Amino acid sequence: MSHKNSKKEDKSSGKKQEVFDKDALYHDIEDEKHKKMKKDTYYKELRKLEIELIKLQEWVKAKKLKVVVIFEGRDAAGKGGVIKTIAGCLNPRICRVVALGTPTEKEKTQWYFQRYVANLPAGGEIVLFDRSWYNRAGVEKVMGFCTNEEYEEFLRSCPEFEKMLIRSGIILIKYWFSVSDHEQEKRFQDRIKDPTKRWKISPMDIESRDKWVEYSMAKDKMFAYTDTKQSPWYVVEGDDKRRARLNCISHLLSLIPYEDLTPKPFKLPPLKHDVAYVRPPKTDQTYVPEKY
Repeated sequence: MSHKNSKKEDKSSGKKQEVFDKDALYHDIEDEKHKKMKKDTYYKELRKLEIELIKLQEWVKAKKLKVVVIFEGRDAAGKGGVIKTIAGCLNPRICRVVALGTPTEKEKTQWYFQRYVANLPAGGEIVLFDRSWYNRAGVEKVMGFCTNEEYEEFLRSCPEFEKMLIRSGIILIKYWFSVSDHEQEKRFQDRIKDPTKRWKISPMDIESRDKWVEYSMAKDKMFAYTDTKQSPWYVVEGDDKRRARLNCISHLLSLIPYEDLTPKPFKLPPLKHDVAYVRPPKTDQTYVPEKY
């Protein structure tokens, strides 16, 4: 970080003195703060948080807690990455990801929240919703997939529905991932160029690009109705994916008090060798070719 100094003439001595530029220092600090986090720093901090996530998992299991974490936000804002990061180090029997597709014809006739209720956690489980019932307040509203009456009814009933979940003992946490239009466009272009990521961008994403303002207005109205004291929205700045993941996981850990119940290290007993066992020849089995 370089601090810019300006030179000012000392009238008494005729010499020029260096004057510390406070504005330059402020801008240097801001520039450093908004630089992309380095990979080494990211993995070092992530390792610490993963250990804490394991502690939380064991606490949830032992205390039979029911945890629901909702991830919403702009397309390409980083929701999938943080979900994958959280779930990647946890036991899939305790932590599961729910990413529902387009509702079937039968589901369209059901109570709107019904298919989401079927995926709520039992005691000792964590459920991560990769998009949720808030589809109605976002994509369904903007793209015209629901009627105005259905949309208005959702805004009225959603806070009541969430109050019911919380009263039932569910710990409900809601994250909104925010991303700038410039960064979103960059990520779309990266996905198009990379064959392994191209599946992430759908025709719906392309169509949504021209509706940035409409999505912003829908998000603002959704917050006005559902950002309640009992069930608030937590906004994650997503332009730097690494910082966003660390910030989100750290915040999640801060919301659920837990103690360390992870099993202590132990020694494995020595392997037993049965001298009577004769292994079949390898030629009797079909092996995967060792191409690498």
